[in-house]
Amino acid sequence: MPREKGDGGKERRPAVPRPSASVILVSPKNEVLLLHRVHTSSSFASAHVFPGGNLSSQDGPIPPPEDHAVHDDAPAYRRAAIRELFEESGILLAKDRDSGKMLVVNEETREQGRRLIHQNKVSFSDWLKQQHATAEPDIDQLIPFTHWITPTNVPKRYTTQMYLYFMPLPVNLDKRLLEELPAEGEREEIQVPTSDGGIEVTEAQFLPASEWLRRAQSGEVILFPPQYLLLHLASGFLDREPRSGTSVEEMEKRRAELVEFVYSGSPAWTDKYISPKMLKMTEDGRAVLALDEPGPELKGSGKRGESDRVVLVRFKKGSAREVNVAWKKDALEEGRESRSNL
Repeated sequence: MPREKGDGGKERRPAVPRPSASVILVSPKNEVLLLHRVHTSSSFASAHVFPGGNLSSQDGPIPPPEDHAVHDDAPAYRRAAIRELFEESGILLAKDRDSGKMLVVNEETREQGRRLIHQNKVSFSDWLKQQHATAEPDIDQLIPFTHWITPTNVPKRYTTQMYLYFMPLPVNLDKRLLEELPAEGEREEIQVPTSDGGIEVTEAQFLPASEWLRRAQSGEVILFPPQYLLLHLASGFLDREPRSGTSVEEMEKRRAELVEFVYSGSPAWTDKYISPKMLKMTEDGRAVLALDEPGPELKGSGKRGESDRVVLVRFKKGSAREVNVAWKKDALEEGRESRSNL
């Protein structure tokens, strides 16, 4: 493991990245859920982030830090993603193991449950079993969508598995027979995200990915490079014009095209491991971050990141501003053109 200079010029080892998981949750309107973190947060303070957090012992075993496999998609990462989503937003993604049907729990019970789980008074799996004997997190519907490892120059580091999850699209009643509809008591309640009361999150909201990007570009919200890049990619499919008034069939088609994209590439986006690395500075003082390397923990593993795109960002007092995505060749060409004009 490479060493870095600390205070006084002494060498120090980079912090060991903590395993964590996040969910890019797509609503029945093809909007994406982001959470506004409290300004006192030790990580991503005041930023808008995908729901997620650190793995805990209740999520299941993972390999030791020195094992490359600790960074791989696994049941523990998936259970953590579903659990953290529930704790932070109140949205429950669970199913009956026997029937495969999604678990329906009323809002009041969900709110009580998320508080108990967050306070470590009950585990997520035990709480689910209290609702239904064969209930379990719906981890099979999670689609891996990149893995990010914090650069070594940051004191607090994470190895984060990102997932994509699609909530069911609205039922097109014109195409369903009345007798096929579930009974009144079995119909799934529309789950509306809420904050956790200001413990970690001040707001939880679904908006089109394109609207989140617009707000970041105008300075209304803070998005860090991982969130901005993944919203940028998702928006290219989910937010094609026309954005409103589209049919269920068209919404489903856009989802399918996004999934096809996620499984494409070399490596596929499901298997890209990204540890952003400074490539250069732009003339206006923004950092150009290369995304092609997985970080020192995965040296020799054969893992690779994204070689065609870069992220531009202005870091200021621990925050990220003026974030954008560009083709790597264009970013490098811009630097060459500037030098040739001197």
